[in-house]
Amino acid sequence: MDIDQVVARWEADEKRVRARWSATDAEPKAQLFGLSGMQMFEAIFSGALPPAPMGDTLGFVPIHMEPGTAVFQGRPQRQHYNPLGTVHGGWFATLLDSAVGCAVHSTLPAGKGYTTLELKVNMVRSLNDGVPLVRAEGKVIHAGRQVATAEGRLVGPDGKLYAHATTTCLIFEYPAAS
Repeated sequence: MDIDQVVARWEADEKRVRARWSATDAEPKAQLFGLSGMQMFEAIFSGALPPAPMGDTLGFVPIHMEPGTAVFQGRPQRQHYNPLGTVHGGWFATLLDSAVGCAVHSTLPAGKGYTTLELKVNMVRSLNDGVPLVRAEGKVIHAGRQVATAEGRLVGPDGKLYAHATTTCLIFEYPAAS
């Protein structure tokens, strides 16, 4: 499959996801505590819950979730540039943190949450708005009772690797509702 075909397929995936999203901007914390990670993602993809608003700010969306795997797609834009004229490393890190963190979250039962303890990102190639889309795929390496680890890769439609990452996440119980 050539690059134009991959870009067209990726854009169609994004359009399908966005078409189901709710227009609400509510913060549904109380609803989330009673859902497993996968139930939460299913509710976001169906439009029952809104997606995280930071995706709009940084130009990325979740594309696919399954237990232990999360895929996000981003559009590198000039607004993400550093002073050197390439995409800032923080954009790489945020996209990869979302993918690896959500991969971990997808394995959690209802009543459990997580937070990133450590994120290690290696940027191996610069990125600019000449690359129309990139995908960050996170995969769980280990999911324990208190700690989980995952790895991720950021790739372009031509298959080139732009960055890779690993994370360690702390798993915790949500506080009881008051």
